[in-house]
Amino acid sequence: MLRWVFFAVFVTVCLVFSGNVRASLLNLQAEELIQAGDSDLQVNGYSVPSYVDWDSDGRRDLVVGEGGGGYAGKVLVYLNIGTSSSPAFSDFFYAESNGAELEYSDGCNCTCLGLFPRVVNWDGDGRKDLLVGRPDGKVAIYLNTTTDSEPSFDTGTLLQVGQSGSKLDLSVVARATSSTVDWNNDGKKDVVAGSLEGKIHLFLNQGTDMEPDFVFESIVCEGGEELVVPSERSSPAICDLDGDGNKDILTGNTDGQLLFYQNVGTDEEPVFSDYTFLESEGVPIDLEGVPRSRPFVCDWTNDGYLDILVGSGDGKVHLYQGVPEPGTIVLLGIGFLFFLRRGRI
Repeated sequence: MLRWVFFAVFVTVCLVFSGNVRASLLNLQAEELIQAGDSDLQVNGYSVPSYVDWDSDGRRDLVVGEGGGGYAGKVLVYLNIGTSSSPAFSDFFYAESNGAELEYSDGCNCTCLGLFPRVVNWDGDGRKDLLVGRPDGKVAIYLNTTTDSEPSFDTGTLLQVGQSGSKLDLSVVARATSSTVDWNNDGKKDVVAGSLEGKIHLFLNQGTDMEPDFVFESIVCEGGEELVVPSERSSPAICDLDGDGNKDILTGNTDGQLLFYQNVGTDEEPVFSDYTFLESEGVPIDLEGVPRSRPFVCDWTNDGYLDILVGSGDGKVHLYQGVPEPGTIVLLGIGFLFFLRRGRI
């Protein structure tokens, strides 16, 4: 009997150190709705959530883009009044640009995106800035003009792409869902942006990390052809989702699904396989209606497992928390009981 216990413990340790336990982070629990105060968090129009430490107090906060569907695009901040392992939220305030609420209006405000904000350190000064995708397909950077703990931003500058002397505003046709990532591991931030037509646009930084310069645009490929997300309106999050050390793609779409494109290449030169649908409790995630799912990958409760926040057309913020695979839990439990009986715990 003991040899089987030893074997289980050995396998558990091997799983932990090989990274296979981390790969189980895509085992997602049932959907939850994030609350603010005593009710579900609700923004105007389409929600675009992210989870970052806005005020530099060591606790991550919710930064949510809103707008579209008749509402102007704005950026809401919900400060965490709970803890890192048990976040809680109540009131919000709007991010400011040039002393007023940061706002974008296209005149009719009838699109399915208001603003798509992502907190970045754009110019290397140690203060958080805002990269903002817009419904017209353009992307703006708002530089922090105050402090890292109380951010406020300038009037914003549109990113441009092209050769020196002939640059044009960076544009992905419409519905820019932009973020930064070091795509080719050269130590410089690049820009990745989803778009209305479902493609994922890549702008490699030819400048420096503190002074980005974008010269060319390319389209991320799948199986040698341009990747086009089913039902369109791609909204990519780039990170290692399967624990193999390589960056993968998680993207939303028009239909409210979450699609996982595994990187079968390397971290420096990504190559992507066909998609699989991300599941919650064994069932593919598929938000009601056509809500334009917009995911953000985080560790919600600081437990070491990846969780997924999703914005949608209902103006709410949906959460899917990651847990270990059942087999991993059994092995870890056997190991725990073994050490307990040995008096080691």
